[in-house]
Amino acid sequence: MSAPDLLVVVDPAARSVDGEAVRIARDVLCAGGRGVKVCLPADGEETERALARRGSRRPVVVGDDRALLRTVRLLHRERDLDGCALGMVPVGVAGQVALARALGVPLSPVEASRAVLSGRDEGRDLLVDDSGGVVLRAVRMPAGLAGSSSARPVGRPDGPGAARRPDPSEPLWAPPLRGCRRLVQTLAHPLHGHDDGEVAAGRLRVEADGTLLADLDRPVEQLWLAPGGDGLAELTLRQRSCAEVRVRAKSVRVSGPDFHYRADVLLGGPVRGRTWTSMADAWHLTLPRPPSAA
Repeated sequence: MSAPDLLVVVDPAARSVDGEAVRIARDVLCAGGRGVKVCLPADGEETERALARRGSRRPVVVGDDRALLRTVRLLHRERDLDGCALGMVPVGVAGQVALARALGVPLSPVEASRAVLSGRDEGRDLLVDDSGGVVLRAVRMPAGLAGSSSARPVGRPDGPGAARRPDPSEPLWAPPLRGCRRLVQTLAHPLHGHDDGEVAAGRLRVEADGTLLADLDRPVEQLWLAPGGDGLAELTLRQRSCAEVRVRAKSVRVSGPDFHYRADVLLGGPVRGRTWTSMADAWHLTLPRPPSAA
């Protein structure tokens, strides 16, 4: 089977983060494809124009999770998301490509490029919100639980016990001042008995296909919403002093006082209401073929 014509869109951030990985991806894709056009946009507007003018070429994102989400959102907005399969070559430090890894995309530029050229197209559900946003993996609330998009190089220590590397440009009095500021913030806004970095619970009203699951009178400690297959979303809800609730629904509505949420790697809000709707096989991602199918 011959490789399809490709439009390779190299995200500007990828070129500055790891130029060598970008070069490898370009070499492999250009060597294996028969009609490859490489686009080096300077910003989102140029990316949007390139995608709109791609013709029959299959888009390939060379970049991090944010570049992937931006491309999916643009194609969805142009009502062209289900018209083609999307390829990706992840470029970024570990925290910037966690979504791509979770979706099954190889992190090696060589393996990812080969998957684009000879892989299989896999249909996937996604969530669309009432502001035009898309969710490929999950929505989390409170937003500060898991899935932070803060970037850090592989191998750099992190966590509560990790030492912070000194900044040569930082004045000597800055670290003690920063520690005092954290103490004041903790005293002013204490956590309510949560461990492992969880933030305080929020008062939210949660409805699944019109059925009320949670109201403002009982704090929501955790909400997890993800595409669940068959055109339905999977909702996991945990409230204080209540048993965990798990349901599948076509549409989920969350409302209440101003709240934030994390949609994949992006932070949303503050908003007073948001509705997510599940869409079946709304997009396709090119992934490596299983060994038995090679």
